[in-house]
Amino acid sequence: MKQERNIVLGIILTIVTCGIYGIYWFIVLSDDVKEYCGDQEMMSGGIAFLLTLVTCGIFGVYWFYKLGKAMMVAQTNNNLPANDNSILYLFLELFGLGIVNYCLIQNDLNTITRTRNGGTAQ
Repeated sequence: MKQERNIVLGIILTIVTCGIYGIYWFIVLSDDVKEYCGDQEMMSGGIAFLLTLVTCGIFGVYWFYKLGKAMMVAQTNNNLPANDNSILYLFLELFGLGIVNYCLIQNDLNTITRTRNGGTAQ
């Protein structure tokens, strides 16, 4: 049974660790989206992070767009109202607001986790 992640704690840890926790959060978010959408062909969070690092962040912009599409599939697969936020994630990443993407995706993942664990979506 998966646990929900605290978004505020994630933001604080990312700030306190000068972004190191943000790297971990990026990888875990990507892996959780992959698991919830059931796409075995989707790359892991670690590979996505390495590609983002090698391309000086350019791949990260595309990756958040792709995560938005995958989150829509994950919501559909878990009988939740599906939202296509891929364009929003793309623009937030382009304008340097990736941490907002983390929060939005984590909120959606927490809703799916809550639903899977027998709770109700809020």
